[in-house]
Amino acid sequence: MTSSPPILKTLLPGLGERVLVMGILNVTPDSFSDGGRFEGVEAARSQAGALVAEGAALVDIGGESTRPGHTPVSAEEEQARILPVIRDLAPRLAVPISVDTYKASTADAALAAGARIVNDVWGLQREPDIARVAAAHGAPVMVMHNRETIDPAIDIIADMLRFFERSLDIARRAGISDRDIVLDPGIGFGKSWAQHLEAMRRLPEIKALGFPVLVGVSRKSMLGRLHNAETKPVDRLFGSLSSHVLAATLGADIVRVHDVAPHVDALRVVDAVMRTAP
Repeated sequence: MTSSPPILKTLLPGLGERVLVMGILNVTPDSFSDGGRFEGVEAARSQAGALVAEGAALVDIGGESTRPGHTPVSAEEEQARILPVIRDLAPRLAVPISVDTYKASTADAALAAGARIVNDVWGLQREPDIARVAAAHGAPVMVMHNRETIDPAIDIIADMLRFFERSLDIARRAGISDRDIVLDPGIGFGKSWAQHLEAMRRLPEIKALGFPVLVGVSRKSMLGRLHNAETKPVDRLFGSLSSHVLAATLGADIVRVHDVAPHVDALRVVDAVMRTAP
């Protein structure tokens, strides 16, 4: 697992050589940061074009908010939101599209419409058939750690390792190669405040498993907690940048962000220091 993943390397040729930026495109009415801003094909097309122009290596499209307290939507509603957008963007964009879903039927429809990667916030465990779908389409998977409940007493990294072991078993049984899997510690999901920080601090332990690592902290509420005053998600750029620079320094290969251009600039410094051979 030390070599670059073949399918991922084809889709993301810079993987492992520099930190890649995944641009977020939520086509939902209720996402915590940008809900309602990019609904509809024209608005989504404009935003996707801007993300790529700013340097995004891939665009992550989601049709269901996963913020705390979100209202679940049916697969039919999720697909009605994302499929027209994916069909429109897939032939236009110079970078691959990942679909942010945990539903097997949505992943199947999205991959058929032109998405190339599955980004599952439940690590293939909410609907394990999603792994078979990904394998059938030859799509890499991004496997995120998550929990139904927060338990401040547990060792969160030990919990992640057990979780990822289950996810990897599902993926392998479905025929997905280890070389087509990315791990995500799930910052902001199913963890206490202290566990969010612990997950960031101990990121090298996840990286040591031998897979590319994705981290997404962009505009999340844990950043707002560090401010002396109440902040809106859009006001958390500096916290997002510092979190992702830290994650990249600790081994993250991909960062998932709303603000692409500032991250591309900041990560050039990380790459120059951490990834350039002496």
